[in-house]
Amino acid sequence: MQTYDVIVIGAGSTGENVAARAVRGGLTAVLVESELVGGECSYWACMPSKALLRGAEAVNAAKAVDGAAQAVTGEVDPAATLARRTKFTSNWDDASQVEWATSNSIDVLRGVGRLTGERAVRVVAEDGSATDLAATHAVALCTGSTASVPPIPGLADARPWTAREATSATEVPASLAVIGGGVVGCELATAWRALGAEVTLLVRGSGLLAKNEPFAGELVADALREMGVDLRLDTEITGVRRDGDGPTTVVTSGGEVTAEVVLVATGRSPGTSDLGLDTVGLEPASWLDVDDTCRVTAVEGGWLYAAGDLNHRALLTHMGKYQARACGEAIVARAKGKSVGDSAWSAYTATADHAAVPSVVFTDPQVASVGRTEEAARAEGLDVRTVEYDLGALAGTALYADGYTGRAKLVVDEQRRVIVGATFVGPGIGELLHSATVAVIGEVPLDRLWHAVPSYPTMSEIWLRLLEAYGL
Repeated sequence: MQTYDVIVIGAGSTGENVAARAVRGGLTAVLVESELVGGECSYWACMPSKALLRGAEAVNAAKAVDGAAQAVTGEVDPAATLARRTKFTSNWDDASQVEWATSNSIDVLRGVGRLTGERAVRVVAEDGSATDLAATHAVALCTGSTASVPPIPGLADARPWTAREATSATEVPASLAVIGGGVVGCELATAWRALGAEVTLLVRGSGLLAKNEPFAGELVADALREMGVDLRLDTEITGVRRDGDGPTTVVTSGGEVTAEVVLVATGRSPGTSDLGLDTVGLEPASWLDVDDTCRVTAVEGGWLYAAGDLNHRALLTHMGKYQARACGEAIVARAKGKSVGDSAWSAYTATADHAAVPSVVFTDPQVASVGRTEEAARAEGLDVRTVEYDLGALAGTALYADGYTGRAKLVVDEQRRVIVGATFVGPGIGELLHSATVAVIGEVPLDRLWHAVPSYPTMSEIWLRLLEAYGL
């Protein structure tokens, strides 16, 4: 039996941050990992997908500026793009991540970790050997989520890609049918179309990016169609068939679609099916409810925590890391006998999860948003007013790209006169988001925000124009 103050199951970016905060606070910690230290973001999600997207984005940005456009004499190089993607994943080798952990006094234990009771974990290595661990203070579950494959007849047998296969592929498929119009579907349809695949995007709903403001999905849909993506909305899929290693046929309400590869991008499932949750009274394969310190509410004793995707608060890498910092601080504080209300650490509770989650969709145009949409704000009963502005009418965007197309929207709580939601859609707009995040999380009154003068001529001029449109 090995004993640590904190046992972290799952060594992705969330787990790494929990362990790092615990050690920084003077506790001992071990990371238990069955795959690669660094997790989904480093090897199969954020980093490789954005590396696949960035080359085409850079080329398009150059083509959109007269003078630079004349210098662009070719297209994106698929082989070089895939090689750059592989560089960002360190060729799926986690040696540097393990070195980071050990250099920060965090132990790493390879194998599948499962709860066996209160503060108890058994780790089974690939060779079948088992190691029992005991936690003095806490066990933190940070096993993330996995791609969901819907129960469409024949789909599972057709060996579809999920995001993992799509971000680690070594060749560009001749054709790709993407099922799902959310973030993953839109980003990977953009990436593989830019690299030369013929892409069909099959969406059950009437628009893309349904969790965003409607105009975001509309602008992205226009861009995908202009790229040559065959976008099919309001499409029901009734079956999938594949013979051997041949192409796959997707049977839809609008006819059959045949492609070399089918990519499923229809959502995520909690990575909790093999964690031994039943040994502590929890339902296997379920999302885990937590408080703002990421402590699991259904387990007595306050020793079990769950940070990142598996608590279903905000399935985004940066939010998982944010939760992890709060979680680690809470574990340390409680280990030192501090109460929840102690001002020395209460600021680290993960309260931004509720109403100030920022996200960027790396399509071209990008979609950057934070906080509530207008629909969500009204559903919560807020008295809101919205203002919108054409991003293409700014000097900063006109300089950024000839014929710049984009749009911005603020959702304002009229009772408090603060911004509760913001959405920006346009090329290169992701870097503008943090200013909106600060305004939303800081609940900065509009009358005060008026004095934050944007530099001219930059894209940030949009803040002046939106506030003028509001009436300031």
